[in-house]
Amino acid sequence: MLLNPKTNSYDHLDARSQEIMKKTIDFFEAKGKAKLKRDHYDRVWYDDFLDFVKENRIFATLLTPTACAEGDRDKRWDTSRICEFNEILGFYGLAYWYTWQVTILGLGPIWMSPNEAVKKRTAQLLDEGGIFAFGLSEKTHGADLYSTEMALTPLGNGRYAADGGKYYIGNANKAALVSTFGKNSDNDEFVFFAVDPSHEDYDLVQNVVDWQSYVAEFALRAYPVAEADILSTGRDAWDTALNTVNVGKFNLGWASIGICTHAFYEAIEHAAGRNLYGKFVTDFPHIQQLFTDAYARLTAMKLFASRAIDYMRTASPADRRYLLYNSLVKMKVTTQGEEVINLLWDVIAARGFEKDVYFENATQDIRALPKLEGTVHVNMALVVKFMANYFFKPEPYPEIAKQEAPVDDEFLFNQGPTKGLGDIRFHDYRPAYDAVDLPNVNIFKEQVALFKKLLMKAPPQQQQTRDIDFLLTVGELFTLVVYGQLILEKTEMEQVDPLLVDQMFDFMVRDFSGHALALHSKPSSTPEQMELGLQLIRKPHTDTKRFFAVWKERVLPLKDAYTMNE
Repeated sequence: MLLNPKTNSYDHLDARSQEIMKKTIDFFEAKGKAKLKRDHYDRVWYDDFLDFVKENRIFATLLTPTACAEGDRDKRWDTSRICEFNEILGFYGLAYWYTWQVTILGLGPIWMSPNEAVKKRTAQLLDEGGIFAFGLSEKTHGADLYSTEMALTPLGNGRYAADGGKYYIGNANKAALVSTFGKNSDNDEFVFFAVDPSHEDYDLVQNVVDWQSYVAEFALRAYPVAEADILSTGRDAWDTALNTVNVGKFNLGWASIGICTHAFYEAIEHAAGRNLYGKFVTDFPHIQQLFTDAYARLTAMKLFASRAIDYMRTASPADRRYLLYNSLVKMKVTTQGEEVINLLWDVIAARGFEKDVYFENATQDIRALPKLEGTVHVNMALVVKFMANYFFKPEPYPEIAKQEAPVDDEFLFNQGPTKGLGDIRFHDYRPAYDAVDLPNVNIFKEQVALFKKLLMKAPPQQQQTRDIDFLLTVGELFTLVVYGQLILEKTEMEQVDPLLVDQMFDFMVRDFSGHALALHSKPSSTPEQMELGLQLIRKPHTDTKRFFAVWKERVLPLKDAYTMNE
């Protein structure tokens, strides 16, 4: 179920993809944990990793769409294998993942552009080992696109001058190109254009973080832009910005999965080898509960994110369900990652601070992911827009099978207008739940039915729809329903052990009850909402036999499964 770099064969991938995954693992294992940690503490820019990427043409192979591949059959934009790579990089270090993630964001406006010359140039730069950057946010306005102050001033004859600053832009120190968002100063029309950081009018102001990666503040000062550098304008530029984030934010959940998996191996190895008061730490009942809960949550993270891939890869103008699911991979999976690290940290305690363990990196890195590519709150505000159609207007879509075929995900660079979210429909969630007869799943189904009743009898009132704090709690309850649905779809496809499924829904029942209590306690909740909210609270089904089967057969054996090379 979990990534193990020393045993994963990647047999489900084609030969070139297998080679990339295995070589990347070999690179990090040869580097070793001690050097990985030293580079982390010394804030060493990862030239060794980028040299490895260049030598093996890894970014070029994984991130060049087929249309720009000039006949190279190994090149494609394949979300399935991209996520495999995400997981590996997260497993070893967020800084390495970050340079890859920002490259993906920087490529989005280029691959979505009608500018074929820039696309061809970009494909060549990738072959040469180039990385890319996404010049969107600004110091004063963040990612508020309406307020961007980057100005592109027309000078005539297809020439422009760009002036303005960008802030919190990863890779902007070494990028081959920076896809930069701004406004035409003559007509206030949005525009994306390509910038070369090596130009003398590109001012690299500073690194705004104290980290291995370079997250830049940069300024353009009368930077010359030609018509040939323009990627998109007007509504297309606006849509490009949001659609690029739609692609990129999916990766954050997979980085969390990688981080948590490595931390899990370290935590259980430490606990299983530590003897206190005549017992190994793993013999204590509360430690078994913490580990089993962490394992169940981590497994659920991977099952949900894996199933969401299928909807990303089959998306079309007529099927935009991915906009809900990729928001949850960014939002729900990353916050669950924080919970997993918290549980494991309660087990290993002070060991989690020590300088020679990966876990110390994980405690810092896991916090970043819910806060990148739109905060949890921003993504939750998007998710709530889908709630009415999800519950009350199901659409009979054809069933989506596992999507592992080595093909190009063309639609991701042709997503179209970002409007019309209220028109998106979803397949009925109930069959996924009705197909499973397990104690905790059945309790969760009761909670879901009562939540739907609450939405019908006591929906958010007009003033509550402006109370973001209230809506976030409603959104958490909705999110759990969707989370459970895709987990069950994936467990059915993979024939996951029913005991593990029921153990996962143990925490799902508890989490649902916690959010129900929060809804009851909100200052703006009405008496009817308070009453119905309390009805949602349930206790999970207790089954000692199930718990110990998962603990003894799945969790405890991981103590000897993986240790990183020193």
